[in-house]
Amino acid sequence: MLTLFSFILVFGLLVFFHEFGHFIFAKLNDIKVHEFALGMGPKLLSYKGKETEYSIRILPIGGYVKMEGEDGASEDIRSFSKKSPLQRISVIAAGPIMNIILAILLFMIIGFSIGVPINVINEVTENYPAYKAGIQPGDKIIKINDNKINSWDDIVKNVSQSSTDVLKITLIRDGKKMSLDVKPIFDKKTNKKLIGISPVFSKSIFASFKFSVERVVLITKGIGNFLLNLVKGKASSKEIVGPIGMVHFVGEAARISIFSLMSLAALISINLAILNLLPFPALDGGRLVFIIIELILGKPIDPEKEGFVHFIGFIILLGLMVFVIYKDITRFNLF
Repeated sequence: MLTLFSFILVFGLLVFFHEFGHFIFAKLNDIKVHEFALGMGPKLLSYKGKETEYSIRILPIGGYVKMEGEDGASEDIRSFSKKSPLQRISVIAAGPIMNIILAILLFMIIGFSIGVPINVINEVTENYPAYKAGIQPGDKIIKINDNKINSWDDIVKNVSQSSTDVLKITLIRDGKKMSLDVKPIFDKKTNKKLIGISPVFSKSIFASFKFSVERVVLITKGIGNFLLNLVKGKASSKEIVGPIGMVHFVGEAARISIFSLMSLAALISINLAILNLLPFPALDGGRLVFIIIELILGKPIDPEKEGFVHFIGFIILLGLMVFVIYKDITRFNLF
């Protein structure tokens, strides 16, 4: 029950932010919106506003904003197709952008709630390299060798991946700058070098925002590298998780803690943004490609031809979804 509730909550939030991005920019650009829907399939609840119908549908996956003239020609002056290329780009791009904003907000909440590790020392483990070198609690590390340090992640990276036997650590203590030589030890359990220090955790809004943006950038790069390696054949499709796998992992995260669930939701939100921006028909990225082509040619693409391409893309995506679901079923031994 917890798994199902968590899945509906997480995906409902992700879909709402994504579709709300499309919706709000459609309204800002005076585009007629017929329906704002969360979920797919038959309606569970609906409310008819002055112009737009707001609905919740039975299947808790996906959603849509139905705009006038989105999938074909329309003579209505307020149709999507009648708006300028830049206006249409803003409407389409707003969905993925809102997913990135959601990820930043979720990581900020996590950071502000439990604290963000910063480059100030909280504890020094006795008889470890840092202790022997004279590093003390309260010291702020600003440089390791010739590399500037701005975060705890910078410290971990420079210590664990160092190619030198001795680290020159520059720090600030009581307002004074000083340098100490520290010889890290190799930890067989983690397979990394360490010096025996732990960080101070800051709960400031600035630290939380910085932590959040860094996490989003790091995850985005990771997803980008994976997709690139997938195209090159250096990554396996076995690593791709579908809806069933998502339900499983969301349930696992919910059982650990609310922060684990929020962290996973942020990760999925970034994935949703990036996947939607891929230049493939039927996705937001595919629609952006057609608008960019229009800008280059100086005239719009035939709506019927574009609609047909998106339809073919949608069929292919459905096929890929079936394939991924099958992979999930075999992975989790559901049959």
